[in-house]
Amino acid sequence: MNLDVLLPYQKKWIADGAKVKVWEKSRRIGASYVEALASVLEAAKKKEAGGQSTYYLSYSKEMTQQFARDCAFWAKHIHAAANEMEEIALNDEDKDITVYRIRFASGFEIWGLPSTARSLRSKQGRVIIDEAAFVDDMNELVKAAMALQMWGGCVRILSTHNGDDNPFNELAKEIRAGKKHYSLHRTTFDDALAQGLYQRICLVRGEAWTDKKQEAWRGEIVGDYGDGADEELFCIPTRAGTRYFPTTLLESASDPDAAVVRKSCDDAFTFEREEKRFGEFDEFLKNEIRDILLAHKNAVYIGEDFARSGDLTTIFFDEEAPDEKLPTFLVIELRNVPFAQQWQVIKFCLDTVPNLGGAAFDGRGNGQMIAELAAQEWPGYVHQVMISTKWYAENFPKLKGRMEDGATTIPDDPLIRDDFRVVGLKGGVPCVLERSGGPRERRHGDGAIAKLMAVFAATEDDAKGYRQYEYEAVETQNRFRPRGDDEWD
Repeated sequence: MNLDVLLPYQKKWIADGAKVKVWEKSRRIGASYVEALASVLEAAKKKEAGGQSTYYLSYSKEMTQQFARDCAFWAKHIHAAANEMEEIALNDEDKDITVYRIRFASGFEIWGLPSTARSLRSKQGRVIIDEAAFVDDMNELVKAAMALQMWGGCVRILSTHNGDDNPFNELAKEIRAGKKHYSLHRTTFDDALAQGLYQRICLVRGEAWTDKKQEAWRGEIVGDYGDGADEELFCIPTRAGTRYFPTTLLESASDPDAAVVRKSCDDAFTFEREEKRFGEFDEFLKNEIRDILLAHKNAVYIGEDFARSGDLTTIFFDEEAPDEKLPTFLVIELRNVPFAQQWQVIKFCLDTVPNLGGAAFDGRGNGQMIAELAAQEWPGYVHQVMISTKWYAENFPKLKGRMEDGATTIPDDPLIRDDFRVVGLKGGVPCVLERSGGPRERRHGDGAIAKLMAVFAATEDDAKGYRQYEYEAVETQNRFRPRGDDEWD
């Protein structure tokens, strides 16, 4: 095949025959696209010519679908004899998963698999780990992939950065230090522009290219990424503790049609007669919430982050669309609301929503009471989540991946966006690092956690009731006695 259609950095990647290649890259420069071509070229060869199958893994279903579509495009473009892309449901540990396959006349195949190490069991061929910095356990995945080299396979690891203490950045540093003898490529946004990226975009669009237009376009893209530009575009990993959700991502995921309904109570309300408290909230729910819930007929997934005073109880309502996207259509925020009325809100909403798909509730501290009541009231639909570092590490990348792929949304609300802005990396794990808001409107990432719960509920549709997660306590100094005075220290 004539590779003149590719840009220089893409040609360089294709031409590199190393057994293990790693690519530090900017977003949207066509790295996955050119790896799809490489996969097709390999799968189209016969065995005696060195052909082999390819196994693609990434952190999101949407990325895997796009890679399979790119492979199908290249197969037709170079006239490789191949079947149409197949979508296959396989049973994996009592759970159906979706994989993608393209079969070639050579007998080799391209597979799109979930990003788990067990996906590579008994496989032979090429392995691609795309956006490796965002998969759940990159080290285990790489270890499993390396085993395929024993039978002549090879490994390709591509990613933008996701923090300086992420395993992907550690791998890149080891290669630079000579500790790993792998091939390392690095392409920033400016590298791609210098090698013709925007000229190619203009060609595809049927527009004339000029240097002035390119500079204006570059400025617009960099401006859109804001604080995340260094990491997302220029391959500079952010220091631990910096923002996990770039401003441009939050803005692109914001939906102006999603409703945000806020209800707060003064301290005296807690001691009002039960009838008055119930009556006020019944009126609030029927007037401001009921019609919104009844308008959404598809499966609805609910996520709750609990607080009694100081912070907010935040409840996200996400509806599963026919295209499997998960947009938020309603957020309820409760400030200083008594326990009884918080339960009143939960019961009304879950009783009213036409099609409850599932829910996840904050099971820590005082929230455990509400979570337990919900699990008893709707058995089989409710997860009680004892949030831990491990749970954050498993679930925040999935939420971010859905947002990046346009598969979920958040309300176009500045306070809720602030909840996402205080999520940063600590020890390589995304978590809420600080507070936002003024003295009377304090927030602690409540919206980000509630949204994370809703997405978790949607991905755990095999819920069977209570599921407790490990709680990892943080060791702190006891201020009442010196450390070491007690044999239990």
